[in-house]
Amino acid sequence: MEIGRLLTAMVTPFDANGAVDYAQAKRLALALLESGSDGVVLAGTTGESPTLSHEEKMRLFSEVKEAIGSRGTVVAGTGTYNTAESVELSREAERLGVDAVLLTCPYYSKPSQEGLYRHFETIARAVTIPCIMYNIPGRTSVNMTAETQVRLSDIENIAGVKESSGDLVQIAQIIEKSREGFCVWSGDDQMTLPILGIGGYGVISVVSHLAGAQMRDIVQSYLAGNVDEAARIHRRLLPLMTVLLTAAGNPPGLKHALNEIGFSVGAPRLPLVGPDEGAREQIMAEVRRQRIDLAVAV
Repeated sequence: MEIGRLLTAMVTPFDANGAVDYAQAKRLALALLESGSDGVVLAGTTGESPTLSHEEKMRLFSEVKEAIGSRGTVVAGTGTYNTAESVELSREAERLGVDAVLLTCPYYSKPSQEGLYRHFETIARAVTIPCIMYNIPGRTSVNMTAETQVRLSDIENIAGVKESSGDLVQIAQIIEKSREGFCVWSGDDQMTLPILGIGGYGVISVVSHLAGAQMRDIVQSYLAGNVDEAARIHRRLLPLMTVLLTAAGNPPGLKHALNEIGFSVGAPRLPLVGPDEGAREQIMAEVRRQRIDLAVAV
């Protein structure tokens, strides 16, 4: 199936009491589709997956998919550092009707490359929907090598990888050697254009919460051969991409920006906290300088 070239790694809205705000999650998902995204990734890093319960994740997947229907794809974050738990979550998400699952490299346990291969193989063979692997060594402390990813690309329903290693040599090797149709999405907004330039497929984005139409234009302009236009937009958005990740970390900085522009998503759950005063000023100074594509909820 066509999962989409621009997917937004969606925040999980919480209400004033810290509970998941499912109604606002549905509004946000629809607004993201309207502003340029092909689909949303739920309960990933930006969605604060580690602080969501099993029941919260499944209700979030179900309600957002019901709201979106066929208008866009829902990719469910079901990967954990526990292979058996990841299988259970993935099977349940498939039963709820999600379009694909996102499977992070196991964190904390530091598995070997063979362990990584067997982890992803086991989950992929337990479901029939597409699986997107997620390689983010900065958060997991383990890098899944090009060789391991190429091996895994031979499993039919492993559709591709969200690559956040920042290593263009590794990413080029994955693109070059993987089976035909295996997709590489940039997992870092700042690497979107470089990864497209070496044959990448698209991006799983954070900044697309605010600049979805512009991120879509980067991808479409590049694919149409208008590299100068894609680069111009990319350069313009780089300060916003950077501040959302560095001023207070992700997603606290992004959640603050969304709240400030009038799309309430609440505060992050502990152990994450909102930005301090200096970070808030830094974030909003850049947000005010940029064009915002997201329609603000009433």
